Parts: sequence; C-alpha cells; structure tokens
Amino acid sequence: MAHKIERAFVTEIVVVCPSKRVSLRLGLSFMSRTLTRLLALAALALAALTLLATASGALGSATGETVVDLPLWGAIVLGLVEGFTEYLPVSSTGHLLVVTELLGLADSPAAKDALDTYAICIQVGAIAAVLLLYRERVWQMVDGLLGRSAEGRRVLLGVIAAFIPTAIIGYALKDLVRDNLFGVGPVAVAWLIGGIGILALTRSGIMQRPGLALGDITVRHALIIGLAQSIALWPGVSRSLVTIVAGVLVGLSLAAAVEFSFLLGLITLTAATVLTAITDGSQLVELFGWFNPLVGLIVGFIAAVASIKWMVTWLQDRGLNVFGYYRVAIGVLAFAAIGAGALTP
Repeated sequence: MAHKIERAFVTEIVVVCPSKRVSLRLGLSFMSRTLTRLLALAALALAALTLLATASGALGSATGETVVDLPLWGAIVLGLVEGFTEYLPVSSTGHLLVVTELLGLADSPAAKDALDTYAICIQVGAIAAVLLLYRERVWQMVDGLLGRSAEGRRVLLGVIAAFIPTAIIGYALKDLVRDNLFGVGPVAVAWLIGGIGILALTRSGIMQRPGLALGDITVRHALIIGLAQSIALWPGVSRSLVTIVAGVLVGLSLAAAVEFSFLLGLITLTAATVLTAITDGSQLVELFGWFNPLVGLIVGFIAAVASIKWMVTWLQDRGLNVFGYYRVAIGVLAFAAIGAGALTP
C-alpha cells in the first residue's frame, strides 16, 4: 500500500559470536518508537487525571454548575467508539447514536444535544491520530503550499477542493438532516445499504483494480469525491465509505483512496470541531466540566491510532468485504432491537 506506516527505517543488526554470526532483524522504526512514547505519555496523563478527578470529587458540583450525567466510564466508552469507528467505513455517527441510547446516556433531548456536541469535540483525538501517522504527507502538503513540492501541492489542492462542496452542502442541509435523520431507523437503513454496496463492489472487482497514486489526483477527481462525501450527511452512511468508494470510481487505487479519505477527514473533522467549539465550547465545559471531554479525547486518540494502523495493514492483503458483512450484521441487529423495543426508531 502506498505511503505505508509500519515498514520505514527497518534496521538489520549483525551480532558476531565466537561460533557463529547471528543476524537479527529489528522491525522497530523511528515512527513506532515515537508512537510508543506518545501512547505511554497519553496513558500516564489519563491515569494522573483519573486520580485527580477521584480526589476532587464530581467535577462541576463544587461550583454549582449543571453537569450532564456522563460518568467517567461513559466518557471512556464514547471515546473508544469515536476513535475506533471514525476512519473505518462503518459510520462513527451511527455507532455513537446507537451506543448513547443503549447506555441510557441520551435520556432527554437536552442530553442528546449535549452528547452530540461532546462527540464532535472529542474528534480532536482522531484528528491528532492522522496528524501523527501521516505527518510525512502533511509536511509534504505544507511544502506544496510553500512551493517546494509539486506532489504536495496537488494533494493539498485536492483536499481543499473536496472539502468545499461538503462544507457548502453540509451547512445548507444540517438542520434538515438533524431534524429528520438522526434516529436509529435511518442509521440502520444506511448500514444495510452501505454493507450490501460494499459486498457488491468488491464482488465485481472494481475496488481491486489498479489506479492512480495519490500524487496524481486532480481537482476534478477531488470535487467528485467531495460531492460524494456530502452523502454521508445521512447518519450511518459513513464519510470514510463514500470517499473511499468515490476515490476508486474516479480512478484512484484503493490505497490512494484510503489515504485521501484520511486526509480529507483531517480537514473536515477539524472544521466541524472548530465550528462546534466556537458556538458551543463554553456550554460543553459548563455541562461536562473539563475532565470527561479530555478523557474522551485521549481515549479517542489511542483508539484511532490503533484503528488506522489495523485498517492499513488489513487492506494491504485483504479487501473491504469484512466491513460489508459487519454493516449488514449491525443493520439487522439494529432493526431487531427496534422491533424488540430496546431502541427507538
């Protein structure tokens, strides 16, 4: 797969022994060492903050603020769901919507709105994961902006071009979508249709055909991918799914389409997070305090790193079929839960 994460800077060390030479290959790269240190620091920070919260009691109660009933375990669960599903073609929005209802966290319209804001803001962890794992590509895009890399400039223009139609359509339809489609029923429909679509496309061989490298993307390609991304305004569709499929259909290889989906998610999620922070950031702190959002962010970062690395490794030798089967399965389960009264449509 182009722009691989795991296999850079592999070093071979030869140890000379009196009787024989033993060749040891070390698969430890500079990136993996950096990642290990960052994950260790994140774990230590999370542990320290947990101890601080335990010692100081429930955050917000001492100041008389009204805090949404989101326990620490709930913050961790939502962080895990956000991080693991954000970049997989399974829809993080759909998973978060269903999980919050199953756990009884969204027990009122006000709590549901507050948790939607929380979910958007902890996307910072997923953003940080892409910045870390694809930092070489991001720096190449910066070089492109400064006129030092033609390939970086093409990728940067592609990301910007793909973001523009999504931003326009998303801003125009956000209220309509939120008022009519944010329910388990629409999510389950999207899961089923998306799953069947993945299975049909992989069976046809379209997703496996050779294609262009990411450095060859054009503005026209990017605009089509951006228009496709707007379909993911429907909860459950998955931004990653439609951008990956659209990327392959316009001529990119699967590897290039996946990487472009990650990079496009970087700017799309950042824009959504910044907008939410500006409009609802102060309310977020008033409702949840500062600790739970920080926990969700850190957990989301760790989960997103693991999810991206797993997906990249998986797609090197396998296809998207597993995500198609998964989407069909959870779509059927969601409808069964609605029928049993465990979830509201």
